[in-house]
Amino acid sequence: QAQLVESGGGSVQTGGSLRLSCVASGLTFDSYVMAWFRQAPGKERDIVTSISSVGHNVFYADFVKGRFTISRDDAKATVYLQMNNLTPEDTAVYYCAAARPSEDWSPFVPMNSYAEWGQGTQVTVSS
Repeated sequence: QAQLVESGGGSVQTGGSLRLSCVASGLTFDSYVMAWFRQAPGKERDIVTSISSVGHNVFYADFVKGRFTISRDDAKATVYLQMNNLTPEDTAVYYCAAARPSEDWSPFVPMNSYAEWGQGTQVTVSS
C-alpha cells in the first residue's frame, strides 16, 4: 500500500523560509509525477507545484513562482519543497501527492489523477 509522509511544516515570520519533505513508500516512485498542493481554511485545495518523473520538468503556480522550488531525489523516494520569502498568504496545510502521468516528461496531470496523498503538514506565516 502506497504511503506519503510529509514533514517540515511549522511557524515562521514573514520573509522566512521552510523546507518540506515528503517520503514515499509502496510505489515505484520514479514513475510518478509528484506534486505539492495547499489548502487554506475555507478555501479549495490548490496545486502549488509539480515535477515530472522523466526529466524532472516542473510546473509552478503563479503565486509561488520565484519563491518556491520543488525537487526530487528518486534514490530516496523523496520530494522536497523549498519555500522562501513566505507571506501570511502562504499559510495553509500543504499536501504531497503522487500521480501516474500519461506522458513521463510532463509535470501536468489532472487533479483527479492524483491517487496518493499525504496527511498534510501545517505551514503558518505570521506578519
